[in-house]
Parts: sequence; structure tokens; C-alpha cells
Amino acid sequence: MSALHGLSRTKVRTGHLPRTMASLRNLAIGVFRQNGRTNIAAALRHTSRDYHRPLSALGLM
Repeated sequence: MSALHGLSRTKVRTGHLPRTMASLRNLAIGVFRQNGRTNIAAALRHTSRDYHRPLSALGLM
């Protein structure tokens, strides 16, 4: 799963940032699952194409 999210390429390795990034990733996966998405990789690709999609998935738009 870490290869999917590019965790091996990230520069966020110090302080509280690794835990924060992991929490945000888990939040995104949870929102996808709550919305009925079963293919998380496809959901990430779909969501990343338009910056409004993550906000609407969270009910913020």
C-alpha cells in the first residue's frame, strides 16, 4: 500500500508530520469506503483529477 501512496518518495520524515500524513491517508481511505468505493486506487485517481472532488466527498462543497 505504501507504494500506492508514494510514501517511499516523501520528504516528510521528521517530527509529527509522518503521523499526520498517515492520519490524512487513513481519513481519505475511510471516506472512500464510507461512500461505497471498493477500489481505493481507482478512487484516489478519480479524486485527484479535480480539486473539488475531495471537498465534495467530505461534504464541504
